[in-house]
Amino acid sequence: MKNLNKIFVAVLMVMGLNAQAQDSNNPWAITFGVNAVDTRAGASGDELVNKFNQPFKVKESWNILPSVSYLNVSKSVGAGFTFGVTGSVNKITKLVSRDAADNYVVTNPGDLTYYGADGIIRYSFMNLINSKVIDPSAHIGGGYTWMGDYDTGTVNGGLGLTLWFTETVGLSLQSTYKKTFGNVIPSHVQHFAGLTFKFGGKDTDGDGVYDKDDACPEVAGPKELNGCPDTDGDGVLDKDDACPEVAGLADFQGCPDTDGDGIADKDDACPEVAGIKSLKGCPDTDGDGIADKDDKCPTVKGPRENGGCPWPDTDGDGVLDKDDKCPTVKGTAANNGCPEISEEQITKLNAYAKTILFNSGKATFKQETFAVLQSITAILKEFPSSKFSIEGHTDSDGKDAMNQKLSEERAGAVKNYLIENGIAADRLTSTGYGESKPIDTNKTAKGKANNRRVEVKLVK
Repeated sequence: MKNLNKIFVAVLMVMGLNAQAQDSNNPWAITFGVNAVDTRAGASGDELVNKFNQPFKVKESWNILPSVSYLNVSKSVGAGFTFGVTGSVNKITKLVSRDAADNYVVTNPGDLTYYGADGIIRYSFMNLINSKVIDPSAHIGGGYTWMGDYDTGTVNGGLGLTLWFTETVGLSLQSTYKKTFGNVIPSHVQHFAGLTFKFGGKDTDGDGVYDKDDACPEVAGPKELNGCPDTDGDGVLDKDDACPEVAGLADFQGCPDTDGDGIADKDDACPEVAGIKSLKGCPDTDGDGIADKDDKCPTVKGPRENGGCPWPDTDGDGVLDKDDKCPTVKGTAANNGCPEISEEQITKLNAYAKTILFNSGKATFKQETFAVLQSITAILKEFPSSKFSIEGHTDSDGKDAMNQKLSEERAGAVKNYLIENGIAADRLTSTGYGESKPIDTNKTAKGKANNRRVEVKLVK
């Protein structure tokens, strides 16, 4: 009996693994009945066709237990496929083999107990033949077989036929060839005959129409309307009625059109006032493409970006505020409405930049330099659309690599100070040139002092 326990454990495991929601009616099925084991296939040679062309010699070679001897539990997984498990039990009193003359010989191996636990994937051809009664099928799978003191895995395949007496009750017939591994237990054919009961169908709203066939599975309705109600009585079913509680017109999915502008109230942003379809049923007095309800200047044409009003030019520089990057300060069109920095201002910037002092060999500022940096910041803020490059330079003292690094760090320090004090980061870049661009001799202290500098250049 311990092997029988294994069968039922396997059944319960598979049922648990397949407890997933299905849309079809009665997705679960249970089948029970009798089974017969015929070992003639294991003695029929190697050709695959021989496995199925053996005559049905029931008395001579079939092993049948005269009681309910198999149970199958399966579940629909959609598209005509079901997955299930079968547990079966039998007594082997007729074992078929071949003698030296190649004749079939039937022997009694001693009432061997037979157990089978199999998983199968079944495909039904019922929809293909457009029948509600005849249900032919094919299946494949695998499992495990115990015979007496021996056991083995199997690869299975076969055919079946179910005749449905009602929607949920049918007679099932099935033949399965089981290819065993090893020579201890012979390959064999197992035949099944039993009753199948389908269950699990849902009728959520309790209106007598299965959810699968119910066009409104969660709301009760009459069968003649496929389970759907028509609450407002306008001739449009609630499931198709966009306004199920208010009587309307079929042309508008059951919704009314109060203002008669050809737009259903549910889609009309101005349901009490006739309008145009492109503006969701609202009027547009000035014809600027903006509905009056959204137009800040409903009687004067203007762009949508300005709420339907004409664009102003606050600073009067000929550049509209929408295009003016400096809308409150007069500038030039060439500079997007912002004032342009002059050469005089650039010269002033660099005069300040030359007085930026760093601690020796470092990229940190001396205290007296901060006033200079504030002056540079103030000039850059006057020209908010201009971009600048901060360049660092050193004298020739020390190694080239060290000077290059120092010049980059000093230029970066100036850039970071400006950003921290309100200059947009995307307006600034920094680079270092080390000792590569001297403006004076490196042979005198004064010349070296001139070469140690920071320059601010306008990026055009």
